[in-house]
Amino acid sequence: MTKFNLKIFCSTGVFYDGPCESLILPTSDGDYGIQANHEPVVVGIWVGELQYRTDGQWYDVVVGRGYARAADNEVVLVVDSAERPEDVDENRARAAAERARERLQVQQSRREYYRGQFAMTRAMARLKAKERKYS
Repeated sequence: MTKFNLKIFCSTGVFYDGPCESLILPTSDGDYGIQANHEPVVVGIWVGELQYRTDGQWYDVVVGRGYARAADNEVVLVVDSAERPEDVDENRARAAAERARERLQVQQSRREYYRGQFAMTRAMARLKAKERKYS
């Protein structure tokens, strides 16, 4: 299968840099797929689960917001956060979801409301990936 180079950068540094056969990105409009020789494009990444395939095996990554740029048979992702489902601390993610739920119930400014929504979305994406991986 034809491959392209995939680079995933997050706030802690380079998460992945290597060959990729297929990539599925979470966007605000749903999943967006990229394969080798894709037309040049820039795509906004939403909090969720990214999947990429290399050497016939699929890998899952929970990502935060960011963007992806595809050009010249290379895809570069820059995201807030990236972690493998097996690295997700389930208790910590559940506690974060509960804190976000409590924050959303309190009357607050629009900015705080959106921060709470983002925190809830991130916590739920992490839990969903962990449960799917180990169910």
